[in-house]
Amino acid sequence: MKKFNTAGPSVAGMHFMINPLVRIDIEDIESLIEDQRYFVLHAPRQTGKTTCLLALMQHLNAQTTYRTLYVNIEAAQAARGNVAEGMAAIVRALASAASLHWGDEAASQVASQMLQTTGPTDWVRSVLEQWSRSSPRPIVLLLDEVDALVGDTLISLLRQIRAGYAQRPSAFPQTIILSGVRDVRDYRMHTAHHEIITGGSAFNIKAKSLRLGNLSREETTALWLQHEAETCQRFDPAIWPELWTDTEGQPWLVNALGHECTWEDKSARDRSTPITLEHYKAARERLIYSRTTHLDALSDKLREPRVNRIMAAMLSGEATTEHFPEDDLQYIEDLGLIRLRPELTIANRIYREVLPREITFPIQAVLHYTQSWYVTHQRQLDMPKLLAAFQQFFREHSDAWIDGFSFKEAGPQLLMQAFLQRIVNGGGRINREYGLGRKRTDLFIEWPIDEAQGYFGPVQRVVLELKLWKKGSLDAVLAVGLPQTVDYARRCGADEAHLIVFDRRPDSPWDDRIWQREASEQGWALGVWGA
Repeated sequence: MKKFNTAGPSVAGMHFMINPLVRIDIEDIESLIEDQRYFVLHAPRQTGKTTCLLALMQHLNAQTTYRTLYVNIEAAQAARGNVAEGMAAIVRALASAASLHWGDEAASQVASQMLQTTGPTDWVRSVLEQWSRSSPRPIVLLLDEVDALVGDTLISLLRQIRAGYAQRPSAFPQTIILSGVRDVRDYRMHTAHHEIITGGSAFNIKAKSLRLGNLSREETTALWLQHEAETCQRFDPAIWPELWTDTEGQPWLVNALGHECTWEDKSARDRSTPITLEHYKAARERLIYSRTTHLDALSDKLREPRVNRIMAAMLSGEATTEHFPEDDLQYIEDLGLIRLRPELTIANRIYREVLPREITFPIQAVLHYTQSWYVTHQRQLDMPKLLAAFQQFFREHSDAWIDGFSFKEAGPQLLMQAFLQRIVNGGGRINREYGLGRKRTDLFIEWPIDEAQGYFGPVQRVVLELKLWKKGSLDAVLAVGLPQTVDYARRCGADEAHLIVFDRRPDSPWDDRIWQREASEQGWALGVWGA
């Protein structure tokens, strides 16, 4: 029985999958190969690059015009800047791939024997030259995980390829496709002599960069409907817009949510059980809480200075794209963290949930609260009591925690999210909205009132609008913030709404920062809180 795939390349017959050759512009790729071009295919991790490259190898080999080989060279990453070890790892990978995919033991032996001759800075070039001279057809080489290599190892590989380029196709591959997370222009290689070389200068023979995109809205739904067609297990159509907003077609997320809904939810293993919208939302929460390898790897990228700077501004909502180099924005989009069009935003709703949770996880881990003090006898959140407790928490701990953040600009908003997350994790959900230039952070809390029914029963819905007050008057902040709060509450169908104003004016005393009042806006009664 087929399943949703969350690890490694997808395999026809085992996994639900969209035809990989439909996901890439096969006509464009075949034209580049015919023209003897060297080019790049890049995409964020777990987007389907390897699946597409393997499908491309099978497609081209079936035509008998070219001899195509897929080679994963990630093992050479362990060599770091040691060229001899790195090149040896790549040559061994070439030998293994020739044996596995071509069944060509002679070619495999040529590669292995090359390690006994010449020198490491010529090993790869020599292997590819000998292969090409003896091959019955022009060679197309698909090198995967190229950007995993480091320093002089990566420089040596690129320069050996460049050195053989003029000999193609009779004495070097007709086409070499470099594949990885990043475009070659984003390679920043530090040599042993502390020289910085960019990918563009080390590989100036690149003809084109192709980016493997996400699934389309139609493909996202079609992938899940493959499960419905095979098992007759029905999905509630109300899931489709939620699935798209949560994932924006990111292939791993689409598959991971499908796996959560249809397998990890053990009740759904009975295929007569329909998958409802609430089943789906519960699966989404489990996935977010799981802190899986894919999501953890994304969070790890936040430590990079060029990523940190832009993500901090997005989480605070204060900056605009004018503050950032275009190359940095393009790099972060290539990592899959953001989307540049139609507006700059975090790539999808699940990433918007995961990233702040990961940033604030150390705070959540040390917060110790029980449900009893903030839940009423009717099992509703006592929001005034909860927000008053946050004010005191913020007064006591904000300076120490925010100083420890690498995301200082977004510190107040992140600290509140950590406080709420630790509490609401006891039975509710928090949804977040933020982006560059919005000058606010929107939080939407959903709290099931009846534990037995969960989200299938009555649900308390609360909106929190977070704004920074850096200059000007409080009245000016409220004049903008109150209508924004009402607008968001209406969009969410909230029962209750609060505006929290973080006073970030220099030298503002704490006694002036902490306050609470009621306000009326467009027929709404709002709580307004200072912090």
